[in-house]
Amino acid sequence: MELEPLMVQGSLGDVRELPQLYMSVRKRTLEICQPLEIEDYVVQTAPYMSPPRWHMGHTTWFFEMVMKKYVAGYSIYSKEFLYYFNSYYEVFGQRIDKSMRGTKSRPTVRATRDYRSAIDERMLKVLENLEEQDNAGDILTLVTLGLEHEMQHQELMVYDVKHLLCDLYTPVRRDSAPAAGSVEGEVSIEGGLFELGYNGDRFAYDNEMPLHKVYLQPYAIDRAAVSNGEYLEFIRDGGYKDYRWWLSEGWELLKKEAWEAPLYWERHDDQWMLRDFSGLRPMPVDEPVTHVSFHEARAFAKWRGKRLPTEAEWERAALYDAEIGRKALFPWGDGLPEERHANLFDSHLWGVAPIGAYPAGRSPEGCYGMIGDAWEWTSSDYAPYPGFSSQFAEYNDKWFVNQKVLRGGSFATARIHIRGSYRNFFYPHERWMICGFRCARTLT
Repeated sequence: MELEPLMVQGSLGDVRELPQLYMSVRKRTLEICQPLEIEDYVVQTAPYMSPPRWHMGHTTWFFEMVMKKYVAGYSIYSKEFLYYFNSYYEVFGQRIDKSMRGTKSRPTVRATRDYRSAIDERMLKVLENLEEQDNAGDILTLVTLGLEHEMQHQELMVYDVKHLLCDLYTPVRRDSAPAAGSVEGEVSIEGGLFELGYNGDRFAYDNEMPLHKVYLQPYAIDRAAVSNGEYLEFIRDGGYKDYRWWLSEGWELLKKEAWEAPLYWERHDDQWMLRDFSGLRPMPVDEPVTHVSFHEARAFAKWRGKRLPTEAEWERAALYDAEIGRKALFPWGDGLPEERHANLFDSHLWGVAPIGAYPAGRSPEGCYGMIGDAWEWTSSDYAPYPGFSSQFAEYNDKWFVNQKVLRGGSFATARIHIRGSYRNFFYPHERWMICGFRCARTLT
């Protein structure tokens, strides 16, 4: 079955397809785990990572909490699991500290798999009889959120597996990337009023809404993300040794962590190499640079004499078609991404594609790769839009502080999970996720 996005609030017209959709999403998590050995499931490589076993259990726990709330007489599978598989939800009581998830050998991987199977069996019975429920709309809304939530964790699992195994991991399916294209320069965009935010009628997170007007000064934005080759020039020019390019916080972090290059870059003799799911290889200079922090992205942009775009500038360059005077959900129109448009999880590349490899996915303004490959840092703080109203307790609004917005998705993002208005967010020092950037500048 081809996965289709669900409505924001859900509708009973979706009910008959929901069981199959539910299992399709759930099976994708198991597909990511399939190449793992039993020892891999319980290892936590850093405090900000999570073991694959925890992801399997937590995404299951979410659906059990839906049944606990709405199914009369529901019996909890295990109180021990409630403690270990909760993430940050205060309403569900005490939980293990995130940094300690890899210190416990129980629940075992087998027990976690059994838990997952049991909850799926229970959940399918609920979904198959959903039309008979008085609270069917509420259940559908939370199941929709749960499926989107699981797709978020599938992407996090790719980050964690890469940090754990990198080139030792062999995906179930791996396809070849298209050839690079020729992409150079920047596009100039007129200033004026722009409607920022989600403007569709399907699922979107509350932090993408409401649609609201912002004023943009005229600006220019690069047609492509910064490449490994361009970033290598920054390194060779002493970019990591010159405080002038760095924010104070970034400079102190660079010295403390002894940063010399992006994560997963290795220097062998005088040559920089890249280690990723494809193995250790000479630096692919025509691929977008990834695994850089906000501080590194900003330092590069300043060194180049430019800056990072705001999220409004990013969205305007990605989605707005000046000829028809309207914004679509994707750079190529209102339809969902197709394989020829963007490098997402469904492309099965397990890595970024060469720059310009997806010409059909360029925006009306002529920008390439704004959906897929790597999330792109913006200069915008992660904050609520004017008129924001939280739809889901303890999901997005509790994180509105000290983080930066990233846009566009990555090669680990599911096709049905992304759209041009999607707001991802991470702390400025983080670089373990699949993230890159493109530069912009103000026009006078």
